[in-house]
Amino acid sequence: MRKIAIVGGSGYTGVELLRVLACHPGTEVIAITSRAEAGRQVADTYPSLRKIYNLNFSAPTLSLLSQADLVFFATPNGVAMNMVPELLKKGVRVIDLAADFRFQSVSVWSQWYGMTHACPQLLSEAVYGLPEINREAIRHARLVANPGCYPTAVQLGFLPLIEQGIVLQDQLIADCKSGVSGAGRGSAVGSLFCEAGESLKAYGVNGHRHLPEIEERLAVAAESAVSLTFIPHLAPMIRGIYATLYGVVSPEKFHTFSLEQLQEDYIARYANHPFVDVMPLGSYPETRSVKGSNICRIALHQPQSGNKIVVLSVIDNLVKGAAGQAIQNMNLMLGFAEQTGLEQTALMP
Repeated sequence: MRKIAIVGGSGYTGVELLRVLACHPGTEVIAITSRAEAGRQVADTYPSLRKIYNLNFSAPTLSLLSQADLVFFATPNGVAMNMVPELLKKGVRVIDLAADFRFQSVSVWSQWYGMTHACPQLLSEAVYGLPEINREAIRHARLVANPGCYPTAVQLGFLPLIEQGIVLQDQLIADCKSGVSGAGRGSAVGSLFCEAGESLKAYGVNGHRHLPEIEERLAVAAESAVSLTFIPHLAPMIRGIYATLYGVVSPEKFHTFSLEQLQEDYIARYANHPFVDVMPLGSYPETRSVKGSNICRIALHQPQSGNKIVVLSVIDNLVKGAAGQAIQNMNLMLGFAEQTGLEQTALMP
């Protein structure tokens, strides 16, 4: 059994890690930390975990965490970077679910997150944890940066178009909706039921922290700069990301382009990736079809047979957008089959 520790276990991502790991046959959670909840039984905070975990929340000490084979950081931005160097020295592998290691450029990270990076020397080593592009690198990594939820849905939707140069790279649009759980478990007026229910609102229009992450990673796929208009929205649901993605077919590709061939290209691109489902042409994926699962469902459209491609991409923001993807990365890092512990089907209704 491989020993696992979770730092920051009292939030939605932390409890989702616990939920999914409870079904993993090759791991044992030896510690889950929370400074605010230290000493309290995990099941007292999350009754859904009664009779599954007999653990108390504890303080995140180096001596405790270094007993693990792998540590998940489900913490706010800026926390993991202060502990990761010492854990790596002790041979512990790390997956950070926040943004501390997602960027190659320390200046870009500091610009968007407003703090000085504590260990910039590790940015070049950290592997971006999207298995659909970095599977082999993740297998050998000791530090993985788990992608954000919006970036996961957007990248998986756009990647085949970008990799093949089918669309103009300076005219990409991502119109995305997220469930309220994406804001975390902390209290905030905008996340209250009376505020978010029966309403839909955009935010971060002039610049959202996930924008540079998406652009940087799509540029790697394109091998040149891309320009993305990214508009996130808060939707009146608990879980889910719905990304409606727009691309303009490049003029030199349009005369040989067909949606049917693009469909085959998408199927081929993701044929060896078990958590991406390319749906039949004309499909309309729903967030409820992935709720509680690690699946990304994708559908392609070509409105009025014109020069624009619309890609619909849906994920559960807490699973493929966070904890599930982190466990997918853990499986690769620790030598488990990639799907181990992640076979849950979506919850319906």
